[in-house]
Parts: sequence; structure tokens; C-alpha cells
Amino acid sequence: MNAFEFIGNYWWLVFPIGGALGGSVRAFTYNARKWDERRRQDKIELARIKYGARAVAAEQAEATQHEIERTLARHHAVSERWLSYELDVAKLIDYPLMTDMREPLTLDFHRAKRDADALRPDDAAELKDPGLLAEYRDAVRRYETAFDLAEQEARRRRTSDFTVAEQQALVRAKKFIALADDPAATHAERQSAYLRATRELEGLVVLPTATTDAFEQRIAGAIDAPPPEEAAGTA
Repeated sequence: MNAFEFIGNYWWLVFPIGGALGGSVRAFTYNARKWDERRRQDKIELARIKYGARAVAAEQAEATQHEIERTLARHHAVSERWLSYELDVAKLIDYPLMTDMREPLTLDFHRAKRDADALRPDDAAELKDPGLLAEYRDAVRRYETAFDLAEQEARRRRTSDFTVAEQQALVRAKKFIALADDPAATHAERQSAYLRATRELEGLVVLPTATTDAFEQRIAGAIDAPPPEEAAGTA
């Protein structure tokens, strides 16, 4: 029996065999498509993880940089507030507690300032280290708090702890400082006023070295230079 005779006699087998083959092809095609889709989804997920991690890292770096800048700015702001006292003799006369180390709050403030200054690096990039940034940030917070408390107490008490005679001496010292800082005054007047102010303040108000240095530099031209008539005589 040749093939044609077989097909002729068993033609009815074509349908179930064809159906089975067709089903197998369709199943294979379906599975192939499903596998391709799974691979595509896997690639998408891997890309999402890869670039998502980069985005998270970038956000963290940006947040860290912002925190560094904010902490440095807070440190600078407190130091500027202190500088407004340190470079102003008259202001320290009004609020002498700001330099009186016998006062616990004042002592705490100056210690906190020292600690914060010591932890501030020359290169801000060093603060990208989480541990260093946390330590520095805490020190700045203590510095802020300590300064606020010391300033509040100094403004509350002002010169009330001094006797009447001492308060009068402070008033005179403030007037002498104003005269010494007056460019319209003569050389002799400014020089005399500065010396008298320092005598009045002796034992009453502690003037930091930076305070006296800044004041003396500001009026050095009047105190150190000879009077106009002396300069003319030596010419």
C-alpha cells in the first residue's frame, strides 16, 4: 500500500493528527511569547533597580550637602551674633555677663563655641562622612542653645549685679569709649578717653583680647600717631 492509498483509505486520520500538530505549534508559540515577555519584564525590572539605586544615591547626596550647608550657616549665624558683642566695647559694658566666666551660662556658651569651632573642618567635603556630620551638627546645636541662654540672662540682668558706684563707673567708661571712637575728637582727647575708659572698666568688665585689639586698631591712627602740631614740628 503506497502513501496515496493509505491516505485514501485513512483520510479521516488527517483531522486529529493535524489538530494535534496545530495545538503543539500554538502551545510552542504561546510559550515562546510568554518567555520573551518574561525576559522583557526582567530587563525592565533590572533597569529600574539599577537606575533607581542611582537616583536614591543622588537624592541622599543632595540631602547630605544641604544638611552640611545648613549646619555651617547656623554655626556662622551664631558666631556673627557673638561677634556683635566681641567687637563692640560699649555693648559688652551694657551686657557684661557675656564675658564673665564666673557665670555658669557664660562658661557653657564659651565651651560650646570652642567645641563647635574645633569640629568645623577647613574643607566642608569632610562632613560628607555621616559620623563627622552628626557630631558637628550636635555641637552646633549646643552652641546655639548655650548662646541663647547666655544672651537671655545677660540681657535680663544687664548691670544689675553691680553696686551703684560700679554702675556709675560703667556709665563713665561708656562715655569715654564713645569719645575715643569719635573721629571728630582731637588726638589728645581720644587718647585720654581710651586710657580713662580702660581704668574705669578695670575689675568690672572683662574685655577679650579680640575686643581690645579690634578697638585699638580702629583708632590706632589717632592714638599712635603724633599730634598734628608735633608732626609739623618734626617736618
